[in-house]
Amino acid sequence: MFTTSRARRRALAVAAPALAAALLLSGCGRGDGATDAAADIEIDDSPATGTLSLWIGSGEADALEGFLDDFAAENPDVELELTNVPSDSLDTKLTTAIASGEVPDLTMLYSQTQSTMLATGGFAPVPEGLVDSDAFFDSAYDGTLVDGVSHAVPWYAYANVWYYRKDLVEAAGATPPTTWEETSAFAEQLKAAGHPMPLGLDVGYDAYSAQALDALVHQNDGSLISDDLTSWTIDAPENVEALEFWGSLFADGDASPDGPLFLDTVPWFTSGQTVAGGNGPWFPGFLDGANGEGWSAEHLGAIVPPAGPGGTVAANFGGGSLAVPKDAENADAAWKLARYLAQPDVQVAWYETFGNLPTTEAAWEEPVIADDPLLGAVRDALPHAVAVPAVPTWSEVGAIIGEQMERVARGEASAEAALAEAQVQAEAIGTGIE
Repeated sequence: MFTTSRARRRALAVAAPALAAALLLSGCGRGDGATDAAADIEIDDSPATGTLSLWIGSGEADALEGFLDDFAAENPDVELELTNVPSDSLDTKLTTAIASGEVPDLTMLYSQTQSTMLATGGFAPVPEGLVDSDAFFDSAYDGTLVDGVSHAVPWYAYANVWYYRKDLVEAAGATPPTTWEETSAFAEQLKAAGHPMPLGLDVGYDAYSAQALDALVHQNDGSLISDDLTSWTIDAPENVEALEFWGSLFADGDASPDGPLFLDTVPWFTSGQTVAGGNGPWFPGFLDGANGEGWSAEHLGAIVPPAGPGGTVAANFGGGSLAVPKDAENADAAWKLARYLAQPDVQVAWYETFGNLPTTEAAWEEPVIADDPLLGAVRDALPHAVAVPAVPTWSEVGAIIGEQMERVARGEASAEAALAEAQVQAEAIGTGIE
């Protein structure tokens, strides 16, 4: 099972708004460390030594302990101290540690809150030549940048795609959609075949719903934020059009504003109550866990999210990176471990061990990944994956956008009015970037 689930990522969103507010009140922001260039230290090929402390989120930590046996064998004079941190507490724990100076040598960062964490100014830039930036998917590498300088090493990555019940779609004589226009026609075909409200959309009405809208906005060649990240552009015409399309799927009865919620996605797909919807690459494993190994291979198909009116493809990006705090006592060993975990063969082994997908493009050419038909759409979507706005206040603003999306889904407000209200509230909060 792909255990980096959206349930866990939703837990991160609960703490992130308070964390962002704390960063802004304390004066931390992207400006701290903005003049850092790539670290001028050189990380050589000699074995790592000394005590190396790692903070890793729950799930990954349990699997990583045994996985690092090979690294330990290659570096016999290093002592690994791995701390399993509950995922919803990692950001808060790191922020407190940075303030006190009592930091780990290496920590993971989740992509959903990575920009907020890097905005503390508490992390070191990646040493020059440590890794090859061209080896990574752009969406994974770009999320590590602070004013053009990488401050983390991409560890795992994924893109949300559309999954559909291929048996039910074939029985309905329908074809999976490639555009917004085809999406509406696709839903009508499924409803005619006896599947009321066949589409499963994100209805959490929080920062994750806003993330889904962000992908639609990019599909419509728009953006929720200015290029320089200093101002919100939430109510731009392209964005209103994207929300109007999303809202139309509820207005036309293609989707329900009441579900499926995250815990409903597996039973609703299993029963056929939901025929198609967006999700992450852990989803087939969830379905196999509920219905038996091989169920997804028999019943499920996957496609890149449908393109916008201009033909632009975009998908939500997610994943995790490895970062070294500026006050780390053993930065040399920390960077050597980060470099080790970024190697394509190691990332493939990590996928086989835990299920996290590689950030390096070469690793996706290995048969264990390349030959999985349900991962093909994820691979095709990754070059088009977009991360949430890389500003400290995104989680707070995203929650506001999600609340306004619910008004649209329930027919209580137009897309224009909803985004105008979100814009007003977002402007009052700011982006945290000067």
